[in-house]
Amino acid sequence: MMGVNDIRNDALLERYLIGDLTIKEIEIVEKAFVEYSELKVELREIELSFTTYALANAIEPDPTTKPMLMAFLNYTERLKGGEKITFPPELNEHTKIEDYKEWLDRSDLQETTYDAVHGHIIGHTENRTNLIVWLRYGAAEEVHTDEYEKFFIVEGTCNIVLDDKEVHSLKAGDYFAVPLHVSHRVEVTSNIPCKIILERKKAA
Repeated sequence: MMGVNDIRNDALLERYLIGDLTIKEIEIVEKAFVEYSELKVELREIELSFTTYALANAIEPDPTTKPMLMAFLNYTERLKGGEKITFPPELNEHTKIEDYKEWLDRSDLQETTYDAVHGHIIGHTENRTNLIVWLRYGAAEEVHTDEYEKFFIVEGTCNIVLDDKEVHSLKAGDYFAVPLHVSHRVEVTSNIPCKIILERKKAA
Protein backbone atom coordinates (compact mmCIF):
# COMPACT_ATOMS: atom_id res chain seq x y z
CA MET A 1 0.00 0.00 0.00
CA MET A 2 1.27 3.49 -0.86
CA GLY A 3 2.21 5.78 1.97
CA VAL A 4 0.90 9.28 2.57
CA ASN A 5 3.98 10.94 1.08
CA ASP A 6 3.81 8.77 -2.04
CA ILE A 7 0.18 9.81 -2.59
CA ARG A 8 1.09 13.47 -2.13
CA ASN A 9 4.18 13.33 -4.33
CA ASP A 10 2.25 11.66 -7.16
CA ALA A 11 -0.56 14.26 -6.88
CA LEU A 12 -3.08 11.46 -6.55
CA LEU A 13 -5.48 13.56 -4.49
CA GLU A 14 -5.59 16.29 -7.16
CA ARG A 15 -6.00 13.71 -9.90
CA TYR A 16 -8.69 11.96 -7.86
CA LEU A 17 -10.71 15.19 -7.76
CA ILE A 18 -10.54 15.77 -11.51
CA GLY A 19 -11.24 12.13 -12.42
CA ASP A 20 -7.81 11.45 -13.88
CA LEU A 21 -7.01 8.16 -12.10
CA THR A 22 -7.14 4.57 -13.27
CA ILE A 23 -9.43 2.15 -11.44
CA LYS A 24 -6.42 0.71 -9.63
CA GLU A 25 -5.26 4.17 -8.51
CA ILE A 26 -8.76 5.02 -7.28
CA GLU A 27 -8.75 1.88 -5.15
CA ILE A 28 -5.35 2.86 -3.69
CA VAL A 29 -6.54 6.36 -2.79
CA GLU A 30 -9.83 5.21 -1.28
CA LYS A 31 -8.05 2.59 0.85
CA ALA A 32 -5.64 5.31 1.98
CA PHE A 33 -8.61 7.43 3.13
CA VAL A 34 -9.49 4.65 5.57
CA GLU A 35 -5.92 4.26 6.77
CA TYR A 36 -4.95 7.94 6.91
CA SER A 37 -7.79 10.23 8.01
CA GLU A 38 -5.68 13.34 7.37
CA LEU A 39 -5.92 12.64 3.64
CA LYS A 40 -9.67 13.33 3.73
CA VAL A 41 -8.96 16.73 5.28
CA GLU A 42 -6.36 17.45 2.59
CA LEU A 43 -8.79 16.38 -0.11
CA ARG A 44 -11.40 18.88 1.14
CA GLU A 45 -8.75 21.63 1.25
CA ILE A 46 -7.64 20.86 -2.31
CA GLU A 47 -11.26 20.83 -3.48
CA LEU A 48 -11.81 24.23 -1.86
CA SER A 49 -8.69 25.67 -3.50
CA PHE A 50 -9.79 24.31 -6.90
CA THR A 51 -13.21 25.93 -6.45
CA THR A 52 -11.70 29.24 -5.34
CA TYR A 53 -9.36 29.27 -8.35
CA ALA A 54 -12.17 28.41 -10.76
CA LEU A 55 -14.39 31.20 -9.44
CA ALA A 56 -11.56 33.72 -9.53
CA ASN A 57 -10.77 32.87 -13.16
CA ALA A 58 -14.30 32.30 -14.42
CA ILE A 59 -15.10 33.84 -17.80
CA GLU A 60 -18.45 35.58 -18.16
CA PRO A 61 -20.27 33.82 -21.02
CA ASP A 62 -21.47 35.81 -24.00
CA PRO A 63 -25.07 36.90 -23.24
CA THR A 64 -26.25 35.38 -26.52
CA THR A 65 -24.86 31.93 -25.76
CA LYS A 66 -27.72 30.73 -23.55
CA PRO A 67 -30.53 32.04 -25.81
CA MET A 68 -28.94 30.40 -28.85
CA LEU A 69 -28.51 27.12 -27.00
CA MET A 70 -32.15 27.28 -25.90
CA ALA A 71 -33.17 27.92 -29.51
CA PHE A 72 -31.36 24.76 -30.64
CA LEU A 73 -32.94 22.71 -27.84
CA ASN A 74 -36.37 24.07 -28.74
CA TYR A 75 -35.81 23.26 -32.42
CA THR A 76 -34.76 19.71 -31.56
CA GLU A 77 -37.92 19.21 -29.50
CA ARG A 78 -40.07 20.58 -32.32
CA LEU A 79 -38.55 18.09 -34.77
CA LYS A 80 -39.08 15.25 -32.29
CA GLY A 81 -42.70 16.35 -32.05
CA GLY A 82 -43.17 15.85 -35.78
CA GLU A 83 -42.36 19.25 -37.27
CA LYS A 84 -41.14 18.90 -40.84
CA ILE A 85 -37.72 20.32 -41.70
CA THR A 86 -37.99 23.48 -43.79
CA PHE A 87 -35.44 25.32 -45.88
CA PRO A 88 -35.84 29.10 -45.73
CA PRO A 89 -34.33 31.04 -48.63
CA GLU A 90 -30.81 32.37 -48.17
CA LEU A 91 -30.56 36.00 -47.18
CA ASN A 92 -29.27 38.43 -49.81
CA GLU A 93 -29.63 42.03 -50.92
CA HIS A 94 -32.92 41.18 -52.69
CA THR A 95 -34.61 39.55 -49.67
CA LYS A 96 -38.10 40.80 -48.78
CA ILE A 97 -40.12 40.33 -45.59
CA GLU A 98 -42.71 38.35 -47.58
CA ASP A 99 -40.05 35.73 -48.35
CA TYR A 100 -40.27 34.66 -44.69
CA LYS A 101 -44.02 35.02 -44.22
CA GLU A 102 -44.37 31.24 -43.75
CA TRP A 103 -42.30 31.43 -40.56
CA LEU A 104 -43.09 34.95 -39.40
CA ASP A 105 -46.82 34.17 -39.29
CA ARG A 106 -46.50 30.94 -37.31
CA SER A 107 -48.09 31.25 -33.86
CA ASP A 108 -45.45 29.03 -32.23
CA LEU A 109 -42.60 31.17 -33.51
CA GLN A 110 -43.62 34.42 -31.90
CA GLU A 111 -41.87 36.51 -29.26
CA THR A 112 -42.11 35.20 -25.72
CA THR A 113 -41.02 36.65 -22.39
CA TYR A 114 -37.26 37.17 -22.33
CA ASP A 115 -34.62 39.47 -20.84
CA ALA A 116 -32.45 40.60 -23.73
CA VAL A 117 -32.29 38.02 -26.52
CA HIS A 118 -34.76 35.47 -27.83
CA GLY A 119 -34.68 33.29 -30.93
CA HIS A 120 -36.36 30.51 -32.89
CA ILE A 121 -34.54 28.37 -35.44
CA ILE A 122 -36.53 28.13 -38.67
CA GLY A 123 -34.00 26.20 -40.74
CA HIS A 124 -30.85 24.24 -40.04
CA THR A 125 -28.49 22.26 -42.28
CA GLU A 126 -24.85 21.27 -41.99
CA ASN A 127 -23.81 24.52 -43.65
CA ARG A 128 -26.49 27.05 -42.77
CA THR A 129 -28.74 28.07 -39.88
CA ASN A 130 -31.58 30.60 -40.06
CA LEU A 131 -33.31 32.07 -37.03
CA ILE A 132 -35.90 34.65 -36.11
CA VAL A 133 -34.22 36.71 -33.39
CA TRP A 134 -35.47 39.45 -31.08
CA LEU A 135 -32.90 41.82 -29.57
CA ARG A 136 -34.11 44.11 -26.81
CA TYR A 137 -30.84 46.02 -26.41
CA GLY A 138 -28.35 44.57 -28.86
CA ALA A 139 -25.72 41.85 -29.20
CA ALA A 140 -22.22 41.79 -27.75
CA GLU A 141 -19.11 42.24 -29.84
CA GLU A 142 -17.87 39.15 -31.66
CA VAL A 143 -15.72 38.04 -34.59
CA HIS A 144 -16.51 35.20 -36.99
CA THR A 145 -13.63 33.36 -38.63
CA ASP A 146 -15.39 30.41 -40.24
CA GLU A 147 -18.97 31.50 -40.94
CA TYR A 148 -20.74 34.43 -42.54
CA GLU A 149 -23.35 36.24 -40.47
CA LYS A 150 -26.17 38.00 -42.30
CA PHE A 151 -28.95 40.20 -40.94
CA PHE A 152 -32.34 41.08 -42.36
CA ILE A 153 -34.41 43.51 -40.28
CA VAL A 154 -38.12 42.72 -39.89
CA GLU A 155 -39.15 45.20 -37.18
CA GLY A 156 -37.43 47.98 -35.25
CA THR A 157 -34.07 49.56 -36.00
CA CYS A 158 -30.46 48.91 -35.04
CA ASN A 159 -26.87 49.86 -35.70
CA ILE A 160 -24.30 47.26 -36.66
CA VAL A 161 -20.90 48.61 -35.66
CA LEU A 162 -17.80 47.21 -37.37
CA ASP A 163 -14.38 47.47 -35.71
CA ASP A 164 -15.83 49.94 -33.22
CA LYS A 165 -15.90 52.72 -35.84
CA GLU A 166 -17.94 51.88 -38.96
CA VAL A 167 -21.67 52.24 -38.20
CA HIS A 168 -24.40 50.78 -40.40
CA SER A 169 -27.91 51.97 -39.46
CA LEU A 170 -30.60 49.47 -40.40
CA LYS A 171 -34.41 49.57 -40.49
CA ALA A 172 -37.15 47.11 -41.47
CA GLY A 173 -36.42 45.68 -44.90
CA ASP A 174 -32.66 46.28 -44.73
CA TYR A 175 -30.06 43.55 -45.30
CA PHE A 176 -26.47 43.47 -44.07
CA ALA A 177 -23.71 40.85 -44.32
CA VAL A 178 -20.84 40.97 -41.83
CA PRO A 179 -17.40 40.31 -43.37
CA LEU A 180 -15.24 37.52 -41.95
CA HIS A 181 -12.59 38.41 -39.35
CA VAL A 182 -14.25 41.74 -38.53
CA SER A 183 -15.26 42.69 -35.02
CA HIS A 184 -18.93 43.68 -34.85
CA ARG A 185 -21.73 44.37 -32.40
CA VAL A 186 -25.41 45.25 -32.63
CA GLU A 187 -27.03 48.23 -30.90
CA VAL A 188 -30.83 48.44 -30.91
CA THR A 189 -31.94 52.02 -31.64
CA SER A 190 -35.73 51.63 -31.60
CA ASN A 191 -38.18 51.75 -28.70
CA ILE A 192 -39.28 48.23 -29.57
CA PRO A 193 -37.09 45.10 -29.81
CA CYS A 194 -35.35 44.66 -33.13
CA LYS A 195 -36.77 41.61 -34.88
CA ILE A 196 -34.28 40.04 -37.25
CA ILE A 197 -33.92 37.13 -39.63
CA LEU A 198 -30.40 35.97 -38.82
CA GLU A 199 -28.38 33.65 -41.02
CA ARG A 200 -25.10 31.96 -40.18
CA LYS A 201 -23.46 30.15 -43.07
CA LYS A 202 -20.18 28.26 -43.10
CA ALA A 203 -17.45 29.89 -45.12
CA ALA A 204 -16.34 27.82 -48.08
